[in-house]
Amino acid sequence: MSVDQLSVSLTKEQAYALVDAVSERDDLALTASAHENEETGEWIFEATCDSPPDLGAFNALARQVLGGDVAFSVDAIDPEINWVAKSLEGLAPVIAGGFYVYGSHETGPIPEGLTPMKIDAAQAFGTGHHETTTGCLEAIETLLATRTPTRMIDIGTGTGVLAIALAKRLDAVILATDIDPIAVTTTVDNAVDNGVGDRIDAIEATGLDHEEILARAPYDLVVANILAGPLTDLAPGVGGITQAGGTAILSGILNTQADGVIAAYQAAGFTLRDHLQRKDWTTLVLEKN
Repeated sequence: MSVDQLSVSLTKEQAYALVDAVSERDDLALTASAHENEETGEWIFEATCDSPPDLGAFNALARQVLGGDVAFSVDAIDPEINWVAKSLEGLAPVIAGGFYVYGSHETGPIPEGLTPMKIDAAQAFGTGHHETTTGCLEAIETLLATRTPTRMIDIGTGTGVLAIALAKRLDAVILATDIDPIAVTTTVDNAVDNGVGDRIDAIEATGLDHEEILARAPYDLVVANILAGPLTDLAPGVGGITQAGGTAILSGILNTQADGVIAAYQAAGFTLRDHLQRKDWTTLVLEKN
């Protein structure tokens, strides 16, 4: 298989925003990531694509997400190189709250006292390395110290990392939803690999009006790590499916976008209980009035 690497220098905020946008598509890239060049301090967006990459689609997405054109460069990847292994280089295990998230390439021992989750890089978003995921895991850890939810939904599940975290800690079934069928398949596979396949029901769903989502409502815990725009649009629906006293953990929100999301959820009947900031990103914990 012929594979190319597409890259461009951006600000950190722009690079992560473009990674998020590419991760929501199943037709653009095999992997997408952002990292800092330690020598220059620049942030680099990289995507590994079937050759040749669809530059027109990447440029259109960049204009939509970043508000302007960017100058992508494309380099062929040596077919003798294992590009999957290459894409995993530098993805060290992540400790967030009481969870230990690692890839199958990691051979070191699992630290005692932490809940392990094996999550490999995939086309779905959520290896545990992004601040939005670590913020959600920390919020889940804090919540579980005082509450034991029994009816839970993970909206925009990606790789299933948040649903798996809940399933590892709780004796209950978690509903995991995503608009992307690849994410649903990835979640199912990851749940089985982590020994919780019987506690996660993954479905493809757009919005919150899917019959399975409504049939299981109301929920005492809603988690959603997506983007600020969709979260704001979903606020009335999340309010409708969350029981009184229930919790919503929301992320995918830039710090500069937090006030707008908070206002939308206050209007939907929630009270802000915690506001976690991890670098440029916010995780919100809200309680239904």
